[in-house]
Amino acid sequence: MTAKNSTTESAGFSAAERAAMKERAAELRAEGRKGAKRADELQALLDRIAQMAPADRALAERVHVAVTATAPQLSPKTWYGMPAYANADGKIVLFFQDSGKFNYRYSTLGFQDSANLDDGDLWPVAYALRNWSPAVEQRVVALVRAAVS
Repeated sequence: MTAKNSTTESAGFSAAERAAMKERAAELRAEGRKGAKRADELQALLDRIAQMAPADRALAERVHVAVTATAPQLSPKTWYGMPAYANADGKIVLFFQDSGKFNYRYSTLGFQDSANLDDGDLWPVAYALRNWSPAVEQRVVALVRAAVS
């Protein structure tokens, strides 16, 4: 995939995005033991994304950017080998499952019970994700905002 712009298809993180993530990891490590753990969890998430097939990797990278920009209070980590984001209590709020994990035809953006998505007696907690577009990005941002509200 070739990079068109930050809201459409992506060939991966830009050099500036990679540099910013490395700087943040260094900042976390400098905070001491707790910061080092957070930096290691971020690195594990980025390593997991890097291992994905190109189409899944592009989606996971865009999800990562959307989540970290929308809800910087969430901590990136891996959960059952999937990129995930936890609240201050360490509870997983949302995760990304690439299509290759279980040979599905779509990736999944899922939310755990700590996400504030309750809507009556029935509401969705997982979304099939096949392509990234401005409309998809808007929906993901709205879901993340609601999940952490």
